[in-house]
Amino acid sequence: MTEVNSPPRPGGWTRFVTARPGLSLLAALVLTVLAVLAGSGVAERLGSGGWEDPGAQSTYATKALEREFPGSQPNLLLLVDAGRASVDDPAVVAEANRLTASLAAEKGVVGVGSYWQADAGAASALRAQDGHEALIAARITGDEKAMGETLDRIAPALRGTHGPVEVKIGGGVAVRHEMQTIIQEDLTRAEMIALPITLVLLVMVFGSAIAALLPLGIGIVAILGTNAVLSGLTRFTDVSIFAMNLTTALGLGLAIDYALFIVRRFREELAAGADPSTAIGTTLRTAGRTVLFSALTVAVSLAAMLLFPQYFLRSFAYAGMAVVLLAAAAALILLPAALILLGDRVNSLDLRRLLRRGRPAPAPGDEGGRAWGRTASLVMRRAPFFALGTTAVLVLLGLPFLGVKFGTADDRQLPSSAESHVVQQHIRDGFPGSPGGGLEVLAEGRATGAQYAAYKERVAALPEVARVEGPLVNGDSAYFTVLPKGEAVDDAAQNLVGELRATSAPFETAVTGTAAVLVDSKHAIGAQLPWAVAFIAVVTLLLVFLLTGSVLIPLQAVLLNALSLTAMFGAVVWVFQDGHLSGLLGFTSPGSIETTLPVLMFCVAFGLSMDYGVFLLSRIKEEYDRTGDHEGAVALGLRRTGGLITAAAVILAVVMVAIGTSRVTNTKMLGLGIALAVLMDAMVVRSLLVPAIMRLTGRATWWAPAPLRRFHQRFGLSEGEPARQTPAAEPEPAPEGSAPDGPGRDKVDAHG
Repeated sequence: MTEVNSPPRPGGWTRFVTARPGLSLLAALVLTVLAVLAGSGVAERLGSGGWEDPGAQSTYATKALEREFPGSQPNLLLLVDAGRASVDDPAVVAEANRLTASLAAEKGVVGVGSYWQADAGAASALRAQDGHEALIAARITGDEKAMGETLDRIAPALRGTHGPVEVKIGGGVAVRHEMQTIIQEDLTRAEMIALPITLVLLVMVFGSAIAALLPLGIGIVAILGTNAVLSGLTRFTDVSIFAMNLTTALGLGLAIDYALFIVRRFREELAAGADPSTAIGTTLRTAGRTVLFSALTVAVSLAAMLLFPQYFLRSFAYAGMAVVLLAAAAALILLPAALILLGDRVNSLDLRRLLRRGRPAPAPGDEGGRAWGRTASLVMRRAPFFALGTTAVLVLLGLPFLGVKFGTADDRQLPSSAESHVVQQHIRDGFPGSPGGGLEVLAEGRATGAQYAAYKERVAALPEVARVEGPLVNGDSAYFTVLPKGEAVDDAAQNLVGELRATSAPFETAVTGTAAVLVDSKHAIGAQLPWAVAFIAVVTLLLVFLLTGSVLIPLQAVLLNALSLTAMFGAVVWVFQDGHLSGLLGFTSPGSIETTLPVLMFCVAFGLSMDYGVFLLSRIKEEYDRTGDHEGAVALGLRRTGGLITAAAVILAVVMVAIGTSRVTNTKMLGLGIALAVLMDAMVVRSLLVPAIMRLTGRATWWAPAPLRRFHQRFGLSEGEPARQTPAAEPEPAPEGSAPDGPGRDKVDAHG
């Protein structure tokens, strides 16, 4: 009788990726070399800002002030230290005036002013309270790249000892430039830390040096490809340099995850007696489908950041989606080609065999699985205890996040020894009125001197205003500088932004400044956050339904993934906002969390949680379809994937911790926070909470109404697949609760 093959698409894909394996790898090598060339120097074209909303009032006012009043917003500050002398000493005055004139003569520098040349009102804010330090302020013009080049050109002549004074360089442009330099250095160091440790861990997981090198190669290909993508994007849009950290972390972490899953399944098939061609076919139709679903769920979580206007967040979406899809593509195209060429040699240099010294090898896929099987049995016997206990612990760990305070990324992101951080800290500690931290009010429209004066009086009468300077008039435009009484971005300053915008005036006003940018950024995130969460939830529910055919499992997946992130958010506030462990970890706490960081960390961590959730659920679904035994499927699914998920999580955590060694606080927070979230998800949620909840929901876990069952039968995919059928057999998937197709592990035809 003629046999009816499995669906042709998987078989066709298998034939496509394995028909010319040598040619596939050669093409990949050529493309990788081109990616290296295309992505070289990408860090120099990336920006170090992007936290502001481009459509906000503060952004409009900033651009208008730059156009109409080029020197209105200084971004370069020279801290002139007279030592024990007074800044009013004649020798100090002469040298300061010389430096001011020299700076004013530089190309690309406008609006140069200083304590020694300002009027009495402005001079008091530019002189330290102890009288030994004062400021020279200026603005460097151009985009971020041009400003960085100008700073590099003029800084050597300004920095250092000049007669009786010592000069240090600060201001916003210096902070951004120093941050960019440090991130590049830290990223290189993180790669040097992560790569060798990752290789050692992979050798420990696989026991084979050859098998361990394959995931690492896939990760490197994904990272280099993403750098080329980012390089191309910089020609059309702004991209943040922080995104390179995510490229390295996800490139290594997810590529290793996907390669682990595929190589492990391939080795299981070989150990079960399949030839390499059959083994790779089964692997692609089972583990390959899981990798595809996993990549889609991670990409969806990262794509949600495209809904936000800040290019800082959008940059992570660009980098994250590119590296995830490239990692999956490499794992599904290049890795099968390499495995076909290697065949049984994938187990070459098997270190475990040497260590066993003649003892019998464990069953295929069962190395360490017995412990996970016992864990699953224990958890399901005490399911209510583990479900309630684990949930309570996670909620408790997340409680510090209730006290979160949002702020801006400033010089305190840098190490305390960084020059621009030193300058800004001196200004905060020793200068009155937060120089450079005031609010600017742009006034547009024809007005008389009396109208300007009346408006100035109304603003000066506001309770949080320390002083009002201006107006400086240019045609039909003018601007006022409003100095708040407290810190530049504290709650009072943020409230003052709203009060200024509500103050009546006979002309159009627009408020900008650090506090105004923060207020507008928080508003933009708050407006888009519900849409982003809804997007992630809806698409994730759909993808998990397509994988499992269940209504309840997608809901469980979304809720448990969100619960797994509580420890990360609690730790972020407790450590980085409140300053606990700051000495041990080597950072300065600003007392707040940068507004966009929780959004970024949620999207990344949620996607990674779904990554591990898909790995576990796909294997449970495969066993349930094969046996119809719900509890047995949960136990066997955890037994088969528990060690793999934990190994993948540990490796990804190592990469994230390496990123977390950065000297820039935001990067440190991102790396260490994601590492904690990954470990909590793999070792607590997947190991304890998921099996406990699935035991409590029982066979209802797999329920779906008839219309959705039919939809899943037509469009759904899962890791398992029915065996090759004859015409006498029912071609539709076996109904829930049916008997196994046959004894032992399911065998799937390799050729489709």
